[in-house]
Amino acid sequence: MTQALILGILGGLGAPEIIIILVIILLMFGGKKIPELMKGLGKGMKEFKDASKGESSSETENK
Repeated sequence: MTQALILGILGGLGAPEIIIILVIILLMFGGKKIPELMKGLGKGMKEFKDASKGESSSETENK
């Protein structure tokens, strides 16, 4: 399902467009900030997934 979602979002983008977007992101944030951004994005996606399942953040912190 995740792969289909990614393909749906990126369906209109080809390899050159994706490369250009990645270069722009690299120029904007620099190499040192990208891992921090990805970590934050991962946490946000996990919280969204947990919230969509009906779990609150306090329930997941107590586990």
